[in-house]
Amino acid sequence: MNPAIVIPSYWARDDLPTDIGELGTYDHVTPVDKPLPELEMCLASLDKVRGVLRTIVLLVAPPDCEASARARVEGICRMHPGLNPMIVGQEEARLVRRVINSVAPSLSAELVSLRGYGAIRNMGLVVAAILGHDVVVFLDDDEIALDPDYLFDAVYGLGKKNRQGVTIQAKTGYYLDREDSPYINMAKVPWCDRRWSIGNEFNELMERMLTSTRITRANTLCGGCFAVTAQAFTRVPFDSTITRGEDLDYLFNLRMHGIDVWFDNQWHVKYLPPAIPSYASRFLQDVYRWTYERKKLEACNQTIGLRRVTPDALQPYPGPWISPQVDRRIISTAIRRAIVGPERLQYLKILVSGIGQARSWANGMANRYLSLLTYWPRIMESLWDNRLLARRLIKMGTARLAWRRVTVEETR
Repeated sequence: MNPAIVIPSYWARDDLPTDIGELGTYDHVTPVDKPLPELEMCLASLDKVRGVLRTIVLLVAPPDCEASARARVEGICRMHPGLNPMIVGQEEARLVRRVINSVAPSLSAELVSLRGYGAIRNMGLVVAAILGHDVVVFLDDDEIALDPDYLFDAVYGLGKKNRQGVTIQAKTGYYLDREDSPYINMAKVPWCDRRWSIGNEFNELMERMLTSTRITRANTLCGGCFAVTAQAFTRVPFDSTITRGEDLDYLFNLRMHGIDVWFDNQWHVKYLPPAIPSYASRFLQDVYRWTYERKKLEACNQTIGLRRVTPDALQPYPGPWISPQVDRRIISTAIRRAIVGPERLQYLKILVSGIGQARSWANGMANRYLSLLTYWPRIMESLWDNRLLARRLIKMGTARLAWRRVTVEETR
């Protein structure tokens, strides 16, 4: 196999909270002046991993600090030449978009780009395909690999048939928190968030999978500990519309195409995110996410040729979150936070108008993913192992590490 490690890395001028509910807003970002960025710790952990062939860093930054972020990321990558790092920033993305436009001129630029969680991951898949990598291993920049055999564990079983004769095309591992636990600590969940926490259901699912055989069928997908073969990712894209949770959504997308995700209970990473306060804007983003997810699945379940994805088949998690039960959780949590939270007025606004606006938006966007499905296989076929384009991207993404700036115009 020829795996590539793909790492999305989000940067900004500062880490102050931003408005949620639109593309380009992320849970947390790295300030460009941070002394020890998460990406440095991530790549340092990969230096100890055997068999790394290429590391693709997807640089996500707003225009006002893109140059500064690029300089920081280049400096970090220069410290880890053994990982064969390649940076994909806006210039590289524009080159990729020009080629995609020649294949699918009517496709929205937001579907494969460096803006929005799903579109960013699609960019990672596209670049890996251009370079001819038959496996993509996703790792987040706020995670570290704990084992020198991390990459061997990542590809373990991929392309092989299990006992049921099913070929494993996608697999996930799990996260360990700062206390080395794979479970969500429900004792730390306040009263106002009890109805909104996935903890009880997720912990029940994790206990079941961790105490089973090494490889079992997964109901969840950890986007920062995920490996997928070209056989799957050239058929199934990420959904660029969903505001958050694009990894779990990808499990649904794969299952629609008859591809199961498998859980490997011996493959894991350590998850070290910075503290993320709970803001009303982030809650509203989740309202949009789960409302859209339900509407999207309803539309896809009625589409000929796609396998149905139902809450009953996804118990104990995430089934309740794609069922009508989630509506009660949204309202209950908004009321509780409006009573005891620091942003009471914002939660009242969510109750009065935000929930209705999310439903209206979800109804209008429910079929958007289906349009991407019609183009994706053609795009990937045209880009697969495109050696001329690969040379251009490698020149743009790695020549700067030798202190030479290459512009998009030079690659034409």
